[in-house]
Amino acid sequence: MNPAVVRTVFRTVAIAEAFSWGLLLVAMFFKWILDAEPLGLAEGGVPVAGPIHGGIFMLYVLTAVIAKFVFRWDAKTLVVALASSIPPFATVWFERKADREGRLTAQAGATSAP
Repeated sequence: MNPAVVRTVFRTVAIAEAFSWGLLLVAMFFKWILDAEPLGLAEGGVPVAGPIHGGIFMLYVLTAVIAKFVFRWDAKTLVVALASSIPPFATVWFERKADREGRLTAQAGATSAP
C-alpha cells in the first residue's frame, strides 16, 4: 500500500470521526436537553447521527489497523490510536501527535507492496 495514500486516508477519517462525534453530541443535546426535534428529525436527530458516527468509527478502527502495518507502529501506538476514538475529538489530537512524531510516514525499510 502506498504510505502517502494511507496517511491521507487516515487523516481524513480521523477528522471525519471527530466531526461525526460533534454531530452526535449536538443531536443528543437536542434530544436530552432541549427535548426538541430540529428539522423534523425524530429524537433530536440521534437515529440519523448515531449510525453515521458508528460507520465512521468503524472506518477509523479499520484505518488505524491498516496504518499500524503500513507505518510499522508498535502495539502501544495502535492502542493509543484506538483509544483516541472513544473521547470526543481525540482522533484529531492523535492524528496531529502522530504526524509530529513522524508516525504517519513510512519508516526506512518499509515496503510499499501490499
